[in-house]
Amino acid sequence: MNPTGILLATFILSITGLFAFIWSLRKGLFDPDPAAAKVIFMAGEIGQRDSEAASASSAPAQAADPAELDARERADRSSALPAFVLIGSAVLWLIVASLAGLISSYKLHSPDFLTDYAWLTFGRLRTMHLNAVAYGWAPLGLLGLATWMLPRLLRTTLVGGRLAVLGAGLWNAGLIAGLGALANGTSAGMEWLEIPWQIGILFAVGGMLIGMPMVYTLQQRRVHHLYVSVWYIGAALFWFPVLYIVAKIPGVHFGVEQATMNWWFGHNVLGLFYTPLSIASVYYFLPKVIGRPVQSYNLSLLGFWTLAFFYGQVGAHHLIGGPIPEWLITLSIVQSVMMIIPVVAFSLNQHLTMKGQFGALRTSPTLRFILVGAVMYTLASLQGSLEALRSLNAVTHFTHFTVAHAHLGMYGFVTMVIFGGVYFALPRVLGIDWPRPALIGWHFWLVCGGFAIYLLTLSIGGILQGLILLDPARPFIDSVVVTMPWLVGRSIGGALMTLGHLTFAWHVVLMVARSGILSRTDNASLQAVA
Repeated sequence: MNPTGILLATFILSITGLFAFIWSLRKGLFDPDPAAAKVIFMAGEIGQRDSEAASASSAPAQAADPAELDARERADRSSALPAFVLIGSAVLWLIVASLAGLISSYKLHSPDFLTDYAWLTFGRLRTMHLNAVAYGWAPLGLLGLATWMLPRLLRTTLVGGRLAVLGAGLWNAGLIAGLGALANGTSAGMEWLEIPWQIGILFAVGGMLIGMPMVYTLQQRRVHHLYVSVWYIGAALFWFPVLYIVAKIPGVHFGVEQATMNWWFGHNVLGLFYTPLSIASVYYFLPKVIGRPVQSYNLSLLGFWTLAFFYGQVGAHHLIGGPIPEWLITLSIVQSVMMIIPVVAFSLNQHLTMKGQFGALRTSPTLRFILVGAVMYTLASLQGSLEALRSLNAVTHFTHFTVAHAHLGMYGFVTMVIFGGVYFALPRVLGIDWPRPALIGWHFWLVCGGFAIYLLTLSIGGILQGLILLDPARPFIDSVVVTMPWLVGRSIGGALMTLGHLTFAWHVVLMVARSGILSRTDNASLQAVA
């Protein structure tokens, strides 16, 4: 029998069984589940929109229980210091990554720019940009939000916050050492895994320490039901160490198997680490801002289980045409297409939840960023499913289109969600409102406008590049020349995005300075933020 037929039949049976399993657990798929979906709200909060103002967290809701208000304030204080360290570190790495990425982009169409130093060559600088995003901005920002959300989700204080601070220190030390190694030309030579394993140990240990407070805090939880965001956070904190340790074990992966492992990690770290933490943030912040529980809690569980079930072997579609087993490629394509199920479940749930609430976009920067991120997740995931098909992959493979697609997920989705979460959480962490609200608007339009230019130009240039590469009558240099004007557009978009990042970082610096957190020395003040 045809192996492709066997795989397709297996997955059809599997998805049927998965649906039956979830249906047996949760009846009424599109019906709301008030008991589960309302866990994140105190009495009187439903129906009231929440704002980014620091005072909003302690503002008494209608019929609010004073004990609940006090518990939330204590929960916020317990997570303030580790959340601040993680988010602050993320903002620093965002600027480093942005500058490295912008210079790398400029070098693609002006290769003679900054050629006097080896560490400024494209090969090293672009790798530094990727790792500053992949191990600096994105994970630290998401872990900071997760650390802040957990006590609220579990209605208790964070236990083991100092472990998270220590873990953040080790993680940052590893990233500094790793970027130094890359700048010096020392690399493992695999995308997403360039940092040598001797340094990567710091990520593994630091990540475990950052995750330990969740284990301890779960034991002290004061909620009967674990909200779906806790599911996603817990899964991400479990999956990342497994992925990273397996991928970085020295002396195990060689040749074709090494390439297979490389994309097993490269795609899974996106789908099983960044994505769950981002979805957890959306499922918390979006309902909180509009004051309305998620429409269908059962759909959120469907999205979680199908993400966990289908994502494991998606990455091999990057190796279509390579010397790896055909059944593995087919398995990856099938799983990529199956990812439509969790994506549609998530997207439908967000749309139903937002129905009639879109007016809040005018007043809530958190909601603007979060909603853009949620839409970009839908687009990136559906695009990825289609791009895995052999017919489309033949055009887009080895082109700038793939780079545009990667940024659609990592920037359009993950980064936008982090921005939205930080705008909501940081005022509560520092106890002070954003000092210049106008800068938030500038930040939003700069990054959205810049990213639109970036995505459009790189996608068009990539498709044109792919079509020429498929034409045996055209010399290879034609595929390079055709991309030049589109690469200039990429740099223009990247410059606007970087300007938006600088605006965001400057606003954070102003906020931190006004809060006085860095100058507090008395115990009472320290306890107020720790």
